[in-house]
Amino acid sequence: MNIEMMIKAIILDVDGVLVGEKIGFNSPWPNQEVIERLKKIRKSGIHISLCTGKPDYSIDKIIRDANLDGIHITQTGTVVIDSFNGEVVKKHVIENKLAREIIELFTKNNFYTEVYTVDKYYVQENQISETTRLHSHVLQREPEVVTSLVNLATELEIVRVMPITENEKDKKKVEELYKPYKDRLALSWGIHPIANPRRFGAITIKDATKREGAMAISKSLGIALENFLGVGDNIMDWDFLELCGFGAAMGNATEELKRYVMGKGDQGYVGKSVDENGIIGIFDHFGF
Repeated sequence: MNIEMMIKAIILDVDGVLVGEKIGFNSPWPNQEVIERLKKIRKSGIHISLCTGKPDYSIDKIIRDANLDGIHITQTGTVVIDSFNGEVVKKHVIENKLAREIIELFTKNNFYTEVYTVDKYYVQENQISETTRLHSHVLQREPEVVTSLVNLATELEIVRVMPITENEKDKKKVEELYKPYKDRLALSWGIHPIANPRRFGAITIKDATKREGAMAISKSLGIALENFLGVGDNIMDWDFLELCGFGAAMGNATEELKRYVMGKGDQGYVGKSVDENGIIGIFDHFGF
């Protein structure tokens, strides 16, 4: 079996896969060796899409440095965008009344909360903290500071509400508060290497997922998902990795994701850590 010939497209998570915690080496941007490999693979005709919880402006430099034309999954699947052409292919907006309720719920319970539109994100003035500084580094953009996120909810098209917790205990409290909304909204969690032990929640409408984004990319390219390689580091990445014919997990990935990926048999692989440029070894394994 010629794996390289069977893989016609690649979907890559960003944080923990391309971007790590070594500032100046692979943070806030991927190591230059990784960028050069991405560029080479794309030039060979293999399509590469990024799939991330970040907004598109936070990955635009990667896209342009590596010449990754095409569509990308951003904001945990709420926005599918062609950054090269500035075209929003798909966006999932939370209804204003519902957005207001969920924002009020978290801010009244003193959880640090960020609110996202397609092109901006917002923080309440009285919540600015070290978390703000760290996340500004991750996103490579400062937030818009407002006096009230609740009031903002009536004015904007909100695609994501993000409660950020300091630890696992607070994460569980957020999950309890969210329960009455689980039939209308989805909650997923992410991490970032430089911000541990913080947990980044993403509340979106139900059908805004990385999985749905992967299907949109497959349809746009006319390439079956069985001919995709997916790479991630968090169990939430299984949302799209499960659909891909080929899958890889980073050495720094959760053990659960590694088990799922190895369940793909010869079409699954676990590479080295992001801080060892593990994605390059993964590309080598699959013949790129």
